[in-house]
Amino acid sequence: MTNGGYLHRTLLASSLAASICFWIGISPAHAQQSAPRDPAEPQQGRPHPKLLPRPTGAITRQSVEEKSMRALNDQLVSCGTRLSLSSWTDPKRGIGCGRDYIVARVNEIAKDSGGKLQIVVDKFDSTSERTSGKPLPLQSVYAILPGSDPKLAKTIFIVSGHYDSRPSDVMNTEADAPGADDDASGVSVSVESARLLSKAAANGKGANRATLLFAAISGEEQGLLGGYRLLDWAKQQGYTIAGMLDNDIVGDDPSPGAPHRVRLFSGNGEIEDCDSPGRELARAIEEIAGRQSIRMIFRVDRYGRGGDHYPFYKAGLPAVRFTEPLEDYNHQHQTPRTENGIEYGDFAKYLNSAFLGNVARDNAEALRQLAMAPAAPTNARLTGAVTPDAKVSWSAEDDPERAGFEILWRETTEARWQVYDFATSPGETVLHGVSTDNHFFAVRSVGKNGARSIAVPTEMERRPPPLPAGTKQ
Repeated sequence: MTNGGYLHRTLLASSLAASICFWIGISPAHAQQSAPRDPAEPQQGRPHPKLLPRPTGAITRQSVEEKSMRALNDQLVSCGTRLSLSSWTDPKRGIGCGRDYIVARVNEIAKDSGGKLQIVVDKFDSTSERTSGKPLPLQSVYAILPGSDPKLAKTIFIVSGHYDSRPSDVMNTEADAPGADDDASGVSVSVESARLLSKAAANGKGANRATLLFAAISGEEQGLLGGYRLLDWAKQQGYTIAGMLDNDIVGDDPSPGAPHRVRLFSGNGEIEDCDSPGRELARAIEEIAGRQSIRMIFRVDRYGRGGDHYPFYKAGLPAVRFTEPLEDYNHQHQTPRTENGIEYGDFAKYLNSAFLGNVARDNAEALRQLAMAPAAPTNARLTGAVTPDAKVSWSAEDDPERAGFEILWRETTEARWQVYDFATSPGETVLHGVSTDNHFFAVRSVGKNGARSIAVPTEMERRPPPLPAGTKQ
């Protein structure tokens, strides 16, 4: 090939590349860039801490009993309706029928746990617009697995589903309301989590340092009454609520390719540059269960909807909601009927047992690891504004089972944390050459067993810009 021919072909190729870049909206210079061109932070290279592996003995998917979950769901559906306004005394129809099936099942599980699982039927009255303004007698069922660590036994993680159901008219006590998906599915997840984790404890394989509470709540459709009650009840018992996992509508997955990921809803924080505790709980669950299982949704709930995690979220506590991938509204809040060839009603035949079992496993394993972890750090702070270094500090009580702390960071536009460094003791760690402006930071405790606490984001020192004399902030 002559030099002229080579030059001609080179110019032709360059011209073609430039034309392609023009048509797809980028310049040739940008086309050559494979990564953003930002200064490295820190310039000398970031630390490479040795990370402890996650705890051994993970709950396997094969250990989930889909058959027993489906059996409990079918029993609840057989009650005809479980509207909170229905009968508490009829053994065959009404919400009392549902309570009886749940109590019988958790008592079976408690027996198999060697007495480790404690059963409480919480009776209370509550009032809302959906109780005709009158006190409504309600009952929720709690199965409690006490923590093994005296210092963490009053720290509690909660998993819940609500066992009341509703027809199209939320005040109609006569209409059928099978409620297979909304929310016998969530109850079956809570109860199966109790079986899995109490069985592990009975076999000496469980090491839940914190206490676990598995709830079946009433009054949800009447205004989240059971959720508000559970929040108050836990506080009355002296518990510190470290996390609340609400499972509501987690049984249906009809789209092609099922089973899909479960949606996990978490709300925003109310402090500038700081996510809510619920958002941090969501990140922890996703990290434990895996991105292949969990789809994080950064909303407190579905648009215009509510669930029993909401009272906990509004109280500033870590609370999230699990919900199926794509809801079918013909099978929610509908009195059973057929209109124009369409069947309405929340029946068990629409459930996907494989998906439901996946959700149970994800809940149980997340609860297992969170309950094994040391207490989360406190007083996490970020200082170092107008300096070349970020300074992260935090406090923590002594814990012989704690290995140390992971210092986390993420771009302000990123959803997930990365580990920046590891510290063996609380106090202050200087991140040399890391700007306070470009990242968010957090700290979490790490046990010698590899279990991590929920991350605690650092709060920034408040240094507003200077204003002219006499100007009010």
